[in-house]
Parts: sequence; structure tokens; C-alpha cells
Amino acid sequence: MGTTYHITLVADAGESLTVDTAGIETGVEKALVLINQQMSTYIDDSDLMRFNRSPLQEWQTLPEPLAEVLSISQRISERSDGAFDITVGPLVNLWGFGPEAQPEQVPTEAEIATLQSQVGYHHLELNGNRARRLTDIELDLSAVAKGYGVDYVANWLESQGVKHYLVEIGGEVRLAGQSPRGDAWRIGVEQPAMLRHSGRLALALSDIAMATSGDYRNYYERDDQRYSHTIDSRTGKPIQHNLASVTVLAKTSAEADAWATTLNVLGPEAGMAVAEREKLAVYMIVKTDEGFSDRYSAAFEPWLPARK
Repeated sequence: MGTTYHITLVADAGESLTVDTAGIETGVEKALVLINQQMSTYIDDSDLMRFNRSPLQEWQTLPEPLAEVLSISQRISERSDGAFDITVGPLVNLWGFGPEAQPEQVPTEAEIATLQSQVGYHHLELNGNRARRLTDIELDLSAVAKGYGVDYVANWLESQGVKHYLVEIGGEVRLAGQSPRGDAWRIGVEQPAMLRHSGRLALALSDIAMATSGDYRNYYERDDQRYSHTIDSRTGKPIQHNLASVTVLAKTSAEADAWATTLNVLGPEAGMAVAEREKLAVYMIVKTDEGFSDRYSAAFEPWLPARK
């Protein structure tokens, strides 16, 4: 996944935590290797890459985790009218991002149009743990697989009897139970680079997942124009709006991860409208002429720190 992970385990109140540290580490590593081998676009023989080379119109049987991620992705694509689209990979590469990226240069309108005709979540058909490509699409799960990896590790820890934990992979988080202090976990909302040294919002969370998406993580500049790694499949181009950061709380990290990307593609106005419609707990940092403003959905309001 090209990133780091961090796990904290906590004992029940008044009890000591007896953990087979080596066994836990081995189990977690196996879980992450499994997810990577199924869903990575950087591993040529991953299940995902083999599916991307499968014959058109022919059903392929997929391992359960990969099939589940495709199902989550398709559902969010449908709910967002294509703002979330796991077939966007070729456009990501065209703009200089991704495993087969061309040098960082602005493509022509003709190049964009050619690849855009090969993109579209409706060209993927699912049936349980089977899937088939109706046209020559290439799937890229970078906006959901990391979150799913968090869930997979968290579920494995629960199967080992762990009740209180924090699992974080590359900024995507899932929490359960109590923190080492014996109360809710305190999690800071990731800040855009320009706000990195200012404490903006800290949340008290438990039994929930959180993900943040923004245009500040991965971008390049050409002729004073900033190009984000987040590509809107509907336009074939990087996002261009004033949403600096969007954070989503959800039951699973996969959903939080995918919805954060979705709302980042949509921008502040359309994104917040979808958040309200879907009853998503969403917090946004929006660039303004005066600096930055904070916006949040109705479902996020209960999570706001109490004002004194």
C-alpha cells in the first residue's frame, strides 16, 4: 500500500492486557499481505490485475474480500451518480499519477476524450462473488482498498478477542471500545499542509471509522496551475474547486474512505448536498478569500466538541 500502519490495543478497565505480540504482528501482516495481493495495482499478479486482463463478457470468480470491495464501490458509484468510480485508473495514469503514470504533464483534450470513453462503473457487472468486464475497463481500488484493509485487520483483531483497539493505515482509522485513558479515543482531523501547525478539530470517538481526503496530499504544478491526483471521471480531469479537506465518519473504514473521495470529487456544495441526502457525518475545510471556513453535515454535529 506504500504507507505505514499503527495499532493500539487496550485492556479492559482494571485488567492487565496479555497479548501474544508476535502472534498479533504475524496475523496482522498476513491480513495486510492478503489484501495487497488481492487488490494492489502495483502487483502484476494480484487478483485485481488478473481481473483487469480477463476476457471481456466472461464471468470471473473472485475471492470474497475483493468481491466485497467491488460491491461497496459499485453501491457508492450509483449513490453518487458516478462521482466515485473505480474504473478511473487509466485517467489517473494519464495525468501523471498511478502505477503506469506518464511523466507529469498536462494531456491534450483528445487524449482525455479517448480514455474517458473507456471509463465508467456501469461497464462492470457483479453477481455475488463473480464479476465481469463488459468493456475494456481497468479497475483501481486506491480510494477504497486501504480503508477496507483497516476493516479487515480490525475484524481479525476482534476474532482474537480484542475489544479495545485503534487501527490506522495511512491515515484511515477504525476504533473500538476505550482508549488507554479509559474513555473515548481522541482523534485529530488531518489538516491540509497549509494548516499543518494549527490545531483545528479533535474528536472523541469510539466504535466508528474515520477517513480524510484532500487535494493537498499528491499534486503537481504546471504554468501556475495546480493538478490534484484526484480525478473526476465525469470530466476526465483533476478536481478544481475550493474544498481543501473532507473528513467522513462511518461504520466501516471502507465506506468512510470511499465517501471521503466521493465528496472530495464533488466539491463543497454538491458534496454537502450528497452528505445530507445520505445522512453522512461529514466535516469540510473550505478555502475562502479570507482563509478557511469549516462546514459540517447535520449527522456530524453530535460529534463536535462541546462548546464551553
